[in-house]
Amino acid sequence: MHAADDVLETAARWREEGRPAALATVVETWGSSPRPVGSQLAVGGDGGFIGSVSGGCIEGAVVRAALEVIESGLPRMLDFGVTDEQAWDVGLACGGKVQVYVERLE
Repeated sequence: MHAADDVLETAARWREEGRPAALATVVETWGSSPRPVGSQLAVGGDGGFIGSVSGGCIEGAVVRAALEVIESGLPRMLDFGVTDEQAWDVGLACGGKVQVYVERLE
């Protein structure tokens, strides 16, 4: 697990190097959630990432969404929950809900 400062420093370095990047932030949780509100995941345009928004169970889906956000420039709010079929597909069977905001870094 990386400290929040590492995530933000890495994202800032990617941008300073001219590399596209996005930041995903947990903005709401309910019930059993592997990571608290404020947890972050930085995603580079090459698909590399640092940090965590779920302890691993939804990271793949968040990285894919972040790559789309980098391309489009349009931020997205992602919802994952135990009643959401996608949550089961990506492994969020912990019984909770996680809402993640994804934005491109300029």
